[in-house]
Amino acid sequence: MIERYSLPQMTRIWSDEHRAEIWLKVEILALEAWEKVGLLSRDDLEKIKKNASFSLERMREIEKITHHDVIAFLTSISEKCGPESRFLHFGMTSSDMLDTTQGYVMKESADLLLEDCIQAMESIRKKALEHHSTLMVGRTHGVHAEPTTFGLKLAMWYTEMGRNRERLVHARDIIGVGKISGAVGNFANVSPQVEEYVCQKLGLQPAEVSTQIVQRDRYAEFVWAMTMVGTSLEKFALELRSLQRTEIREVEEGFSRGQKGSSAMPHKKNPITGEQICGLSRVLRGNLLVAMENIPLWHERDISHSSAERIILPDCCLLTDYLLHTFIRLIDHLVVYPDHMKKNLEQSRGLIFSERVLLELIKKGLTREEAYTLVQRSTLKTWESGTLYFLDVLLSDPELMQYFHREELERLFDYAHYLQSVDTIFRRTGLTKE
Repeated sequence: MIERYSLPQMTRIWSDEHRAEIWLKVEILALEAWEKVGLLSRDDLEKIKKNASFSLERMREIEKITHHDVIAFLTSISEKCGPESRFLHFGMTSSDMLDTTQGYVMKESADLLLEDCIQAMESIRKKALEHHSTLMVGRTHGVHAEPTTFGLKLAMWYTEMGRNRERLVHARDIIGVGKISGAVGNFANVSPQVEEYVCQKLGLQPAEVSTQIVQRDRYAEFVWAMTMVGTSLEKFALELRSLQRTEIREVEEGFSRGQKGSSAMPHKKNPITGEQICGLSRVLRGNLLVAMENIPLWHERDISHSSAERIILPDCCLLTDYLLHTFIRLIDHLVVYPDHMKKNLEQSRGLIFSERVLLELIKKGLTREEAYTLVQRSTLKTWESGTLYFLDVLLSDPELMQYFHREELERLFDYAHYLQSVDTIFRRTGLTKE
């Protein structure tokens, strides 16, 4: 499923070919820096740059013998570069090239995910403005509470995605580092100038301190940021799935021509997109655990993290990219049923106005306990009757009606009351009603 729907940009970023391209770029940039400090001549550098190229097929042939991907890469290049190839990888260890490349690729991925977040926020924004005043019942504990609007629900999602975007921006800065500092990170055989030059050219920051590797708390933070995106999307999708239930049916996923919901029951229109989002977000959370486990290593450096990262890093980036685009499609094609929302809103026969009556009694001088007891008595009678309307029950209560005129009580049963601050909330979120 993921392979089928993977978007070309993220797939290309994590391809073997792109990774090898950046490996070569790192090695050439390191040679340019070494040329500046006099290790090799300009002629040597130009010969290497002219001849250096790689073949994935040849690299794989060599790796079958060496069982070392970096050596396979360097050997395949050296075969084409002649004696000048002796300067390749000078003073470097494998992780100098690998982690610098990884930082570059993760930063590319983060940039793409940030674009996705902006698109998701725009889709939510449009739907929120469209349903700014679309009344629906607010539910707490799954039970009808008070009226709200579908637009406010979406406005909340908009702000949450804004926070996810901020997390990704911060994570991009954390993982956007490289290191060219040698076998244990002490620059014994490579100048700090080389690292500074390579990182500057790649748009990375040099890691302030490193061992043989860039420390993996950075990578774990990036995976965490992606996991937060996925978990938010699951939260949104789970709500939409719940609202699509037959008994509620306030929204519905778009259903395309020719689509089928069930192999057995032709009437079914299932929330499969939301279910996919919910299921796949679990994979991100599982990968986060692996990313956290990769932080503690023997003497801050072994390669137990490496094999796991070859799976979880591209996996998380592809998954997050897929989830964001899937959610965008879900929101853009979402069918909203305001009439069903209104019908559900009235299902409790006016009980959703109970707090307004409670507060009005308090304003009239009753203690909160006195007012609560008086109102709750009528709410329970309404619930238990199954047919009576709350307003009628209140009007028939002589003890309560000594505090109200009929018209005064009826005015409390007004949906407009719940819309009075919607504009204020939208302004807080940066959303404005068109």
